[in-house]
Formats: sequence, structure tokens, C-alpha cells
Amino acid sequence: MQTQLDQIVGEALGQFASLDDAAQLEQAKARFLGKSGAITELLKGLRELGPDEKRAAGASINRAKERIEQGLHDRREAIAQARLDARLHEEALDVTLPGRRRGGGSIHPVMRSWQRIESIFRSIGFEVADGPEIETDWYNFTALNNPANHPARSMQDTFYVDAIDSQGLPLLLRTHTSPMQVRHARTHTPPIKVIAPGRTYRVDSDATHSPMFHQVEGLWIDEQVSFADLKGVYTEFLQRFFETDALRVRFRPSYFPFTEPSAEIDMMFDSGPLKGRWLEISGSGQVHPEVVRNFGFDPEKVIGFAFGSGIERLTMLRYGIGDLRQFFDGDLRFLRQFS
Repeated sequence: MQTQLDQIVGEALGQFASLDDAAQLEQAKARFLGKSGAITELLKGLRELGPDEKRAAGASINRAKERIEQGLHDRREAIAQARLDARLHEEALDVTLPGRRRGGGSIHPVMRSWQRIESIFRSIGFEVADGPEIETDWYNFTALNNPANHPARSMQDTFYVDAIDSQGLPLLLRTHTSPMQVRHARTHTPPIKVIAPGRTYRVDSDATHSPMFHQVEGLWIDEQVSFADLKGVYTEFLQRFFETDALRVRFRPSYFPFTEPSAEIDMMFDSGPLKGRWLEISGSGQVHPEVVRNFGFDPEKVIGFAFGSGIERLTMLRYGIGDLRQFFDGDLRFLRQFS
């Protein structure tokens, strides 16, 4: 009996050791420990033996069964460990490699200029106003002394919205940030020193124009404000924006409905690639008396100036950019230059 048991145990352990698959191992287990397995059959034969022989044979069979079960357990553990080791090898991470850094973002060049403009004007006493980009006809045109037949009111120049205001006039995307001058002035009292930067919209698109662009409008209203103040403020702004005193500023007579008299502001660098060229940089003028009345003030008591500049224009001159459309193409090769 013992020789037979040693043979069965040796065969079981040898077969278990040859298997690397858990399912095949369970099938092999059935050959030795299943209902019809070799060990089970020997246990069934005990009933034919006498009491003393049954006791001795049963103890030997149980020891053999324990050896097989231990071998089965050890092989199960070995197969599970081998599977885990293989998975860890496949999914291994080299923790000594440098981490993957998240790509760093940066401020868009136009927004960089916007922030710079706000910072400069705040430092010289101007507030910053913000307001709606969808405007009424009154704030965008009428309050700024634009006549009813002004070309800017036409569908070819202005984006209109499919909605109307309280006067039955169509709403529109503001064509400049000047409406914020009116809105701010009607809720404040002089002295008023404010700039209004923001997005504006016009039906125009080429290398120097975009249907959506950014403007900054400025307004200073008080009892005694002159063109000398305008020149001083705007020259100071240009020198600080372009970080140079080597520039000149001139006022060239012009016409705008909301100012009288009106002037274009030109600048010229005394050095650099644009040296010696007069560049149109802004529109400006003394606030028209009718606009002052629309502010809610008496033009006989207060006076002031206003100006409006394109932020993209300033940005193009500051960074030497020749095509406005590059700001909005989303080309990362262009934008990374400003990171």
C-alpha cells in the first residue's frame, strides 16, 4: 500500500509541477482528489479491510492526500505569482525617468497689451470700466452724436442682433467701446477719468482689420481739461507702453461726430525699424457739447477729452507684427513667441 501511495504522490506532484495554467491544474487535481480520483478510490477500499488494517491504511492514505493537497496549494501559489510577475513586467514604470510636465500656457499678446494698458492708466489715476458687448442704438450711436443717416448704422458696417430695445430699435454688437463712456458718465459725477477696454465688432476683414477686435477708449471730464492734458496723458501712455522716450506725438485735424474739435494722433519713433515714419495710432478730440449733455452734464460747466485706440494696432507696433490675422489664427508657432 505504501509503495502505491508513494507512486501516486510522486505522479501527482510531477504533473502539478509541469503545468503553468490554473485551469489545467484544477483538471489534474480531479485525477487524484476528485470523486473518482486515485486517493478517493483507495479511501473507498478501506471498508473491505479489518479494523486494525483500516486504521493503519487510512492514516497512510490521509498522509498521502495531505502531501498532494500541499503540492497543489504550492503550485497554485506559484502559478498566481508567475502571472503577477508577468503583469508587473508588462506594466512596469521606470520611476527614475523624469515626469511628463503639463504644457505651460501663456497670455495672448493682445491680452498682454490689454493688461499693460490698464496698468499704465490706473497708475495715472484712470478707472477701468466694463460693459455689455450687445448694445442699444442709443448708447452706440445716438448718445455719441451720430446722425440717423450715418454710414456706420448701415447693415454693411454693423452687426445687428435679432432683437429690439425698449424704443423698438434693433440691438447690435457694439462698434466701439465709447458706449461705456456714456454708461459710466451717466452713473458718476465729474471729475471723471476712465478707460473702457474691450471687444468690438465691425463688418471688416483683411490684413489690418478683423470683424472682432479690441479697443480702449479714454475719457476725462472736469471743469478745466484741455488738449494740453490730452497730449500729456497720451504721450505719457505711449512712452510707457513702448518703453521709450525716443518718440514724438502730433495731433492732425480730423472729424468724429462725438468730438469737436477732433484730431488723429500720430506717433513717430526716433530709433528702431520704424524710425522716421509717422504712424496713425488713435482718434481723439474734445468731447462734443451734445455728448456732454447726453452724459447728463452741462457743457457750459464741464469740458473734457476722449480718445480711442486699437489694442491690436498697439500690439502690432510693439512686437513688430505685420498681419492682424495672426492674432486669431490660433497658430501655436506664432503664439509661443510670446510665452
